[in-house]
Amino acid sequence: MTYQNDIGRLTTLIGSKSGTWDGIDAESVSRMRLQNRFQTGLDIARYTAKIMRADMDAYDADPANYTQSLGCWHGFIAQQKMISIKKHFGTTDRRYLYLSGWMVAALRSEFGPLPDQSMHEKTSVPALIEELYTFLRQADARELGMMFRDVDAARASGNQIEEQRLLHAIENYQTHVVPVIADIDAGFGNAEATYLLARKMIEAGACALQIENQVSDEKQCGHQDGKVTVPHEDFLAKVRACRYAFLELGVEDGIIVTRTDSLGAGLTKQIAISHTPGDLGDQYNAFLDCEEITPENATNGDVIINRDGRLMRPKRLPSNLYQFRPGTGEDRCVLDSITSLQNGADLLWIETEKPHIEQIAGMVDRIREVVPNAKLVYNNSPSFNWTLNFRQQVYDAWVSEGRDVSAYDRARLMSVDYDATELGAEADEQIRTFQSESAKRAGIFHHLITLPTYHTAALSTDNLAKEYFGDAGMLGYVLGVQRQEIRQGIACVKHQNMSGSDIGDDHKEYFAGEAALKAGGAHNTMNQFAA
Repeated sequence: MTYQNDIGRLTTLIGSKSGTWDGIDAESVSRMRLQNRFQTGLDIARYTAKIMRADMDAYDADPANYTQSLGCWHGFIAQQKMISIKKHFGTTDRRYLYLSGWMVAALRSEFGPLPDQSMHEKTSVPALIEELYTFLRQADARELGMMFRDVDAARASGNQIEEQRLLHAIENYQTHVVPVIADIDAGFGNAEATYLLARKMIEAGACALQIENQVSDEKQCGHQDGKVTVPHEDFLAKVRACRYAFLELGVEDGIIVTRTDSLGAGLTKQIAISHTPGDLGDQYNAFLDCEEITPENATNGDVIINRDGRLMRPKRLPSNLYQFRPGTGEDRCVLDSITSLQNGADLLWIETEKPHIEQIAGMVDRIREVVPNAKLVYNNSPSFNWTLNFRQQVYDAWVSEGRDVSAYDRARLMSVDYDATELGAEADEQIRTFQSESAKRAGIFHHLITLPTYHTAALSTDNLAKEYFGDAGMLGYVLGVQRQEIRQGIACVKHQNMSGSDIGDDHKEYFAGEAALKAGGAHNTMNQFAA
């Protein structure tokens, strides 16, 4: 229903109440409805799931249509990110949010800062999803409120052309609400625990859940050592649990992103169940590092498997974990990915140790031999030293081409001495084009940075503290923060407006008319920041 039609219907409704609702203004109600478009988290999940599905189709048609997101650890950060995107690009198309379990653990746990080992409260994940969308919905309310005020000003001045322009913009308003890909870690327990948490996350608004194939109680950050994977059937039970949660809640377009940590995980806690040679369990066990066993070398407590008619003893560590054969990581990633896609996953996530397009593409090519439209979500991780990695890649390429690299020391390529060199410039260009090139070559549909706003908060706070508590004093804040906010048009320079003060004033006027005591009068210091 359009804005104008809604006003007409509400006018009729108010008129039908025999004068008892005459203090209610139909247009004000319609404005409040537009400012509160999404009534529940499930409304958001259904809406954003359709966006992701359409974007996936667009990527299949042309890999230039890849999507992006930044990880956000607070609703305000997500809000400012989307306000900035609308300001600079005019649209939120193909820009999402990412919710990182790492940042929940490090920043949002009641235990205080924790490592990324699923030790934080599972309820903190859906709570953050709800918070993200609360702030994005408030961004809608704020921006629409300013547009409504402009409509009133145009009417007051008799400028009908401007009024119609604004009404058209309101009718075609694009919300700040975008898809969130939310990290459910390894499921926080068994499949039932995964299902219960998935429900809470979807009810909070998540349209895409990312789940990894590590053991829940041994879960590690994807870029740390000591990762332990589970057999495929154990993992697929959790994938199905997520799908059941989506379907139960009526989010039929819900997205499941399955992440494999097998590239860096050399251990497993369980030997898979196998019923026939070559079945999924047998394929998993085929990667185990084993030695042949005879009655003479058998020891107490040995676990024995049958491999091609031979009795084999998997190598078991003192931790009671079993290890895979070295060099099998890529093969296991490919099998994990194909198996996930054949059992209900929509997108893949392969956690790598470096950002190398051909390494990723080599695995994706093998996956696409079986599932031609396989697509990845890829972690453009802050755990990578992007400068060093790409300078080394360029250096190694030059060596293979026979180019002279005598001016460079590969061991110290991170040095500022190389910033202005040809090698440094070529590496930077490869970093700049990494997302577009890997989307085209390596099947990456979605690029995200997991922890960027964790790092930007630390960096900006360090810069402010250095200046403010140093010789610059207050000038450190004014030069580095406020003057930049004003000149770059950062919305929250008017922090009272950003926090909802003007929305509150509008409501006071709706409720009390001319008797309203409003905060945004002539003596509000925010008027110093008028455009």
